[in-house]
Amino acid sequence: MGRLNLTSFEISAIYGVLVIAVLSLIYAYSLFRNVMSEDKGTEAMIRIWTAIKEGADAYLSSQLKTILPFVGILVFALFGSAWIAPPTAAAIKMFGDNANIVIAFGRAGAFVLGAAFSLIVGQLGMRMAVQGNIRVAAASMRNFGDALRIAYRSGTVTGMLTDGLGLLGGTSIFIIFGAAAPDVLLGFGFGGTLLAMFMRVGGGIYTKAADVGADLVGKVEEGLEEDDPRNAAVIADQVGDNVGDCAGMAADIFESYEVTIVSTLILGIALMALTGNVYFIVFPLLVRAIGVISSIIGTFSVPVWERTVAKGNAWHSMEIAYEVSSVITISLSFLLAFVYIRLHDVNWWQPAAMVTMGVIFNVIVNRLTAYFTATDKPPVQEIAKSTKFGPATTILSGLAEGYESSTWSVLCIAASIMTSVLIYGHLGGAYIIYGVALIGIGWLTHAGNLVSMDSFGPISDNANGIGEMASMPDKARKIMTDLDAVGNTTKAITKGVAIGSAVIAAVSLFGSFITDIRLVQTEMVAAGQLAAEKLITGINVADPRVFIGLLIGGAIPILFGALLVKAVSRAANGMVSVVRKEFDVPGVREGTTMPDYRKAVAISTQAAQRELLPVGIIVVLVPILVGFTLKAEALGGFLAGVILSGQLLAVFMSNAGGAWDNAKKLVEEGHFGGKGSDAHKASIVGDTVGDPLKDTAGPALNPLIKVINLISLIIAPIVVRSQGISWQLAIVMVVLLAGIVWAIRQSKRPALYNI
Repeated sequence: MGRLNLTSFEISAIYGVLVIAVLSLIYAYSLFRNVMSEDKGTEAMIRIWTAIKEGADAYLSSQLKTILPFVGILVFALFGSAWIAPPTAAAIKMFGDNANIVIAFGRAGAFVLGAAFSLIVGQLGMRMAVQGNIRVAAASMRNFGDALRIAYRSGTVTGMLTDGLGLLGGTSIFIIFGAAAPDVLLGFGFGGTLLAMFMRVGGGIYTKAADVGADLVGKVEEGLEEDDPRNAAVIADQVGDNVGDCAGMAADIFESYEVTIVSTLILGIALMALTGNVYFIVFPLLVRAIGVISSIIGTFSVPVWERTVAKGNAWHSMEIAYEVSSVITISLSFLLAFVYIRLHDVNWWQPAAMVTMGVIFNVIVNRLTAYFTATDKPPVQEIAKSTKFGPATTILSGLAEGYESSTWSVLCIAASIMTSVLIYGHLGGAYIIYGVALIGIGWLTHAGNLVSMDSFGPISDNANGIGEMASMPDKARKIMTDLDAVGNTTKAITKGVAIGSAVIAAVSLFGSFITDIRLVQTEMVAAGQLAAEKLITGINVADPRVFIGLLIGGAIPILFGALLVKAVSRAANGMVSVVRKEFDVPGVREGTTMPDYRKAVAISTQAAQRELLPVGIIVVLVPILVGFTLKAEALGGFLAGVILSGQLLAVFMSNAGGAWDNAKKLVEEGHFGGKGSDAHKASIVGDTVGDPLKDTAGPALNPLIKVINLISLIIAPIVVRSQGISWQLAIVMVVLLAGIVWAIRQSKRPALYNI
């Protein structure tokens, strides 16, 4: 924090943020100890759980071996990106002649730290979910309240890890590097986002390959229940719930959490340089600390609300807890602004208002997603009704609802950004973008609550599966079924919130990109390296190069989604073949012999790993190719295209898939013919189409958007200083293009599964 002229209150407050981050981790550990002390149930339950645990552990080990070499290469690339670019004035002021080497090592180290934290959140979160599911199943034999408490607190461990590590990393880097922190924070954000993308992609392919294969053969062809142990894909399906919805989502929300910190600090330091007011940096960190406290209070109170107010309604108890956290955050944010910012700025209320807008719009998106995906709302009911007329009408109605939901969602995002225009518009563009970043801070202030609710879904789903396979008593099964139904809602809602946060974070990063370009160009004008009239003040879409960048950016999320859906399709084909062959084994169909679950687990694992490297190459190389070929302004157009296309496509995929899924559940509850009817089979087809959309391609677009924005921010200073295209640069660009083509071909190659 050197050379920032902080007051003693500000210094104490920032170190207090570190203390609260550690408090979050201590709370997570105490919940872990509490959950682990619970009973694991019968021998039959433990035998099934052991198979799930071994499959999940094997997947995570395999994934780690695949992505670590790629991460290792990028460490050197991050070091080089800071070494090549001239150091900023703030870095020179802090570190003098050593600025280049200090920032280069700092960025590379921060990249490793961000990647490690994202990996820890994903891996430990998934392992905690696996530990929690069997304990929830065992608790369901006692009462509903115990089962809910264990399920929610198992998820809260991951939620508080997200809060604690995200806040710890960003604040520590700021303390060490002070005004020069933005250059280093880019590495921290990129590391977390890249690992989140890998975990999203891998986990999404794994879970949906198993789910689609299990449903098509088990439900449609054999007429079995969801978790019938005779289905060879049932263990892979249970494992997939954890690696997709726990490891993937936890890493996803964690990187959104840290990226909003990164973008806010970058913009805050830029405004501090203009105004001399340090509160632009300190306030967001303190708000995040407030969010940790409110999340601890909210998550701890869920069982209390279930016993007192909600009276056995798990979803209502989570809603109350989230609302309590929201009220605490909004109230304390205004109090902080009144006590602290009022000393420096007459408009003390503006930052607190932006944080409040983030909290409010989070709730609005929450409700909007619930409307389009909940079983008691018209969209899902309309899809369920269409199942009476066959798979075609089921798919058409789901597509229509998904498209409509995407429209309202993007308008909601636009409205949230508009609030920053209304409040900060008279001060200029830099303030408006800073306001958007504060909306992102508010949006994910309760990341702990969000991750808790999301992890609750697969934990309850797994518990229900264990209950089915272990033939547990009807009373326990009823409790687990009720929790599972709530979990489906919480998963759908947190996906919508995660997508919204990704777009808000990307918009603030986009603002950071423009700010960074302007700073570099201003230095070049002062040094006589650039004419003043060539200073970029905005993105001119009428420029053909910018429009080309916009078109390419719009195409990337569509290509990305296509590759992932194809990957799921190929893996599902292999899964269907294995499950069918296992049913041909004497005794499997009759239930006297158990199928070989390991073959299905192996297919999902191999399918997930084979896509990671090609996808990583595409995402990393495309913005570099666009930036150095079409230059900085076109790169800005490219980012705008990625954000818009990615937002629309992600919401469409997530909500359409969620609606199809819940329409199937509505039919299975006895509506429109119930289980075994033609309507049920049509609903399964719709759900099968929606599965890779809502759990693979759609959610993976969140980190994609931010990875591309962060890479563009990292290369922006180098791109701006790159004048023309030399023959050496042309050769490098051709090599990068060849690498992208190779990656696409690798992703589309036929699958040869070693089973």
